[in-house]
Order: sequence, then structure tokens, then C-alpha cells
Amino acid sequence: MKTVDFSVLLTRYLTHYLPVQRNLSSNTICSYRDTFKLLLTFCRDVKGYNIAKLKLTTLGKSCMEEFLLWLTNTRGASPSTYNQRLCAIHAFFDYVMAEEPGYMEQCIQIHNIPRKVAASPPAQYLTADNLKLLLSMPDRSTKKGRRDMVMLTVLYDTAARVSELIDIRICDVRLDVPAVITLHGKGRKIRSVPLMKQTVDLLKVYFEENRIDPVRHSDLPLFWNTHRKN
Repeated sequence: MKTVDFSVLLTRYLTHYLPVQRNLSSNTICSYRDTFKLLLTFCRDVKGYNIAKLKLTTLGKSCMEEFLLWLTNTRGASPSTYNQRLCAIHAFFDYVMAEEPGYMEQCIQIHNIPRKVAASPPAQYLTADNLKLLLSMPDRSTKKGRRDMVMLTVLYDTAARVSELIDIRICDVRLDVPAVITLHGKGRKIRSVPLMKQTVDLLKVYFEENRIDPVRHSDLPLFWNTHRKN
């Protein structure tokens, strides 16, 4: 089996595969690139390798495990950062496995390096007093304040993400029994969330005040700016 330069595969991966074939965002590609900048630093400064002549065979499972240990012990990487770097490594060796099947065993061994389990932070929630304070903030003497009041109520009642909230269209709102709002999440995931009576009442008033016709205005965003855009 021929010896493959790590530099060749990494260059193709970062400059063609991720941006062209996978069409990933520049931020995601930068995150992957940062992982390999750290890996090259580790190989040069800790392992003493000539990174300009680095071979793929050098980067086996034990080397990757040492690198991840270095991230934790020397650079103080948190479990989430550790897992982010490991995810980038797994993704790269998935690519290598497809491009150079002769290295499949090495790639599988690296892919079997487990993620670090982090303790889940305690769930955060609003107390009744917190919620009362939050809903008292909009100035309900103004049209904008009343809109903000409805927006906060819908956000609380549906547990929607902000991105889901701004994507709600009039056609996603059903005020007849059973009242629901359809949310469009990441990865085109759709879920319908039942609404409390108080939320339904506020939405009915909001529709009436803003002269919203669910049929004629079905494609409009539920919450808009002065230009009727979300």
C-alpha cells in the first residue's frame, strides 16, 4: 500500500470537499480548520514530527488519543470542546476512508474513540414571579408593546426557539379548537404545539387589532416589522 501524505488529503478536504461537495458554512469550515491547526501544533511541538512531511500512517489511534489528552490536560479543553475536536477528527477520517480504502482499519479505530460524557447542567426555568416580571415589561399602552406581549407569551407557551418564532406564518396558527401553532425547526423538523386558552385569547385580539385575515394573509409572518417582514 502506498504511503499517503497527510497534507494532500487535508488540503483537499478543507479546500474542496467541505466547501464544494458538502457546501458547509465558512464558520463550520473554520472550526474544522482550527482542530487541525491544533493537531499540527501538537505533532510539531509535542511529538517532534516534521509536519511538512507528515504521513497518514503516523496519525493512528494512539496519536489521536494523545492529542485529545493534550487538549484536555495542557490546553484545558472542556468536555464540549473535546467532543467538538473529536467530531472534526471523526469527520476527516470518514473522508479518508472513502478516498483511500486501504486505510479503512486505521480510520475505523480512530472513529471508535469515544466522546467524553459531560455532566448535564441543571435545567433552567422561569418561576411564576420571573414570568410575571417578564410579561410586565412590554408597554401595553402601545401597539408595539401589545405585539411584544403576544410574542413573549407565544414564546413561553410553545417553548419555541427564537429562530422558530420568527419563522411562524399566519398559516401556521390555528385558533379553533384544538388550538395549535406549527413550528418549523432545524433540519426541516416540524412540530405542532397546543396553545393555552390565555395565549389563544391574546392571539385573537392581536389578529383583530392588526386586521389579520388568516386566509388572505396566510403567507405573512405572525410577527412583523413596519414593512410587514419578520
